[in-house]
Amino acid sequence: MADKEKEKEKDPGQPEKAKKAKPGGRRPDVATFAGLLLATTGILGGLILEGGSLKDIGQVTAAIIVLGGTFGAVLVSCPMKVVMGAMKKLASVFFEKGSSLDAIVDEIIGYATSARKNGIVSLEKEAAAAQDPFLRKALNLAVDGTDLHELRKMMELEMAVEEHRTESEVKVFEAAGGYSPTIGIIGAVLGLIQVMKNLSNIDAVGHGIAVAFVATVYGVAFANIVFLPAASKIKARAQEEMQMRELVLEGVVGIVEGLNPKLIRSKLEAYARPDPKSAPPAVEEEKKGKGKGKKPAQEA
Repeated sequence: MADKEKEKEKDPGQPEKAKKAKPGGRRPDVATFAGLLLATTGILGGLILEGGSLKDIGQVTAAIIVLGGTFGAVLVSCPMKVVMGAMKKLASVFFEKGSSLDAIVDEIIGYATSARKNGIVSLEKEAAAAQDPFLRKALNLAVDGTDLHELRKMMELEMAVEEHRTESEVKVFEAAGGYSPTIGIIGAVLGLIQVMKNLSNIDAVGHGIAVAFVATVYGVAFANIVFLPAASKIKARAQEEMQMRELVLEGVVGIVEGLNPKLIRSKLEAYARPDPKSAPPAVEEEKKGKGKGKKPAQEA
């Protein structure tokens, strides 16, 4: 233990290694799966309690009409490139990123500590190995000596472009949610046309009308359980991503300005929303030190 302390005293300027946020991959979004299960169970459970059966709504032709008509209308209204991007974004509805804002904050503070001790140029290798592409680009620009105004302008432009792209992809699902109920009505009308051909058989007419309205059920259900909620979830994911990028940008700007790592952490904690019950170690030690230094009121 004594040897280690001597080594630290000999080389006080040795930078601390930045803690890199480990990419946590993606984990299932419990809220999405629970919501779909609850909605489906509620609708089908209500149908069964009303005396119906699953066969009443198990119409393949109705599903083909609704889904085929809806996606056809979406392709007409949206460019293919945007539609393909929206399909890729669909994965974010069911899975969320494993990394947290707190991990990104710790990583940035590690870079800030190293830059404050050895200069920002010392971050060249660490910047190239950063896991987050946005953070990696911002750090590389900072290491290359890019003007602070230009650095902020370039990164904000990238954020704006990504936000615009996401908005276009969200509109794909919003469009699907608007077309789906109408296509369901078209399917119901097509079913009624077939019913009108057999008016002589009253039993067949009643059964045909019931089957015809299944397309309307499919159209409304897909719109309000799948398409519109998916658009809202993708929009929420995009807001989280923008928040993280704003955090990263503010952190890198603080590093370029040479701010104290503690001050940078204080700024970034506004984004990370830390648990108020868990105070940082430095704050806890300071409180303990103040408590030891004070004398009881009676002794004073």
